[in-house]
Amino acid sequence: MKGKNMWKVLIRINKNLVYAIPLLMLAGFAFGAVVNKDLVLSLKGLIVPLTFLMVYPMMVTLNIKHLQEGLNLKLQFATQFVNFAIIPFAAFLLGRWFFPDQPYMALGLLLASLLPTSGMTISWTGFAKGNMGAAINMTVIGLTLGSLLTPFYVSGLLGAIVEVNIIKVMQQILFIVFLPMVAGFVTRQLLLKKYSMAQFKERIAPRFPALSTIGVLGIVFVAMALKATTITANPGLILVIFFPLLLLYIFNFSLSTFIGRTFFKRGDGIALVYGTVMRNLSIALAIAINGFGAEGANAALVIALAYIIQVQSAAWYVKFTDTLFGEVEA
Repeated sequence: MKGKNMWKVLIRINKNLVYAIPLLMLAGFAFGAVVNKDLVLSLKGLIVPLTFLMVYPMMVTLNIKHLQEGLNLKLQFATQFVNFAIIPFAAFLLGRWFFPDQPYMALGLLLASLLPTSGMTISWTGFAKGNMGAAINMTVIGLTLGSLLTPFYVSGLLGAIVEVNIIKVMQQILFIVFLPMVAGFVTRQLLLKKYSMAQFKERIAPRFPALSTIGVLGIVFVAMALKATTITANPGLILVIFFPLLLLYIFNFSLSTFIGRTFFKRGDGIALVYGTVMRNLSIALAIAINGFGAEGANAALVIALAYIIQVQSAAWYVKFTDTLFGEVEA
């Protein structure tokens, strides 16, 4: 009985990330501000397992067969063009403008722009009644491309001012992206041998996004705990970071909405918006903290704050979807 109640609580939290993420950020900040520094630093060891826990469930619930349903080459090309030819360079310019003497803050902004899509891309596209097949394609393609290209973007754009160990970053991506992807796919196949598709969808699948929630919230908590003393010493730093992040998301939403409305039908346009604006911030956090040493915590603070803007803006965008793209045809 207790187990069932636990799953119900986790599923409910997963549906209310708009409130859960800011609460866990505050909790992480409070923990980091009052607890022994060595204990706080030891939390870094949780980042990789928490990130695995975030990516793995997404792959268990992802039906690869749906990939063919959204394979619109024009739509996928437009999405990835925005993801890799426009947004990273916008983030780079904002980072250099707002953080000229803080290269690792600029790194955080760049990392927040380089890993498009997460399970939330699919979820929010569904909430807005967009093209789910296209969103699934965007999630797999965007996350794979982002994982492969991130080390080279970081080295090419910030390598002169940030120490980049490409091999170390690649190792992190292998462990926190590709390994859980493979493990999730294998788990799905094994479960479908034991349960029918109907049983899987009804009894098993709803639990995995809840597991992913633990990973997301845990990473946010750790990131804020690690930078709590820095924030306490300079409270205005939050506003300094928040403003360029807000500009980046406003630009991203505006550009993607324009492209989606101008060149694609309703469902595809909505998928394009969420396929370009939603970033896999958990993976970005893991790379920042584990791939860039002590200075990576500065990048992690930028990424952690991006959670607030991303989740809140995604939720509000759903409310205005019909106004922007028109209502769903009966």
